[in-house]
Amino acid sequence: MKAQSVVIRSSLAVGTPPLRPDRSRNPTESRRALTEAAAEIFNSAGYHATDTNRIARAAGYAPGTFYTHFADKRAIFLEVYRGWVDAEIQALVAALEPAANKAGLRLRLARIILDHHQKWRVFRASLRALYATDEVVHEARLAERQRQIDTFIELFRARGATPPSRARALASLLAVEILCDAAADGDAKKLGADEAELLNIIAAHLALPEG
Repeated sequence: MKAQSVVIRSSLAVGTPPLRPDRSRNPTESRRALTEAAAEIFNSAGYHATDTNRIARAAGYAPGTFYTHFADKRAIFLEVYRGWVDAEIQALVAALEPAANKAGLRLRLARIILDHHQKWRVFRASLRALYATDEVVHEARLAERQRQIDTFIELFRARGATPPSRARALASLLAVEILCDAAADGDAKKLGADEAELLNIIAAHLALPEG
């Protein structure tokens, strides 16, 4: 299981950091700083409201440094997306550890997923828009969903349980995504859906391995 990506951090320092040459950090650290800055901006301003210069400056680098690590804005957006998926997987796996409290597990998992969607509401909105209009993002999202389904099925096998079919796993993933995004965007509330009831419905869509 991959470790949680470094891109899912809660905040950047207030203000614009002084610019520094890329050689002040090793390549891995530079890429991480750029990705963390991009994650913050994509989740506050959205994909279309920023550019690579802003991302580089938010990370403390001159704009040209960006292209040492990423081909374009879309490339770093997809890096952030992979980190988003990593973070969700890690949180769910931790909750499913053998030592974890199993009482109310299904509802707790639903809460973890919903909180993750709510925290990254603006980023998720950009992802959905790009998925509908950008073929590269569309294919990347299919690949990440494939990874989520593979992980889901492996969790069953690792516990000696019969895994769901891929169709069942996909249906569960899509239903949970749609419901969580609707709650995160505030649409569910505007349509009169009670969040506590919605959380129980999300939990009901989660098929869990025994043991």
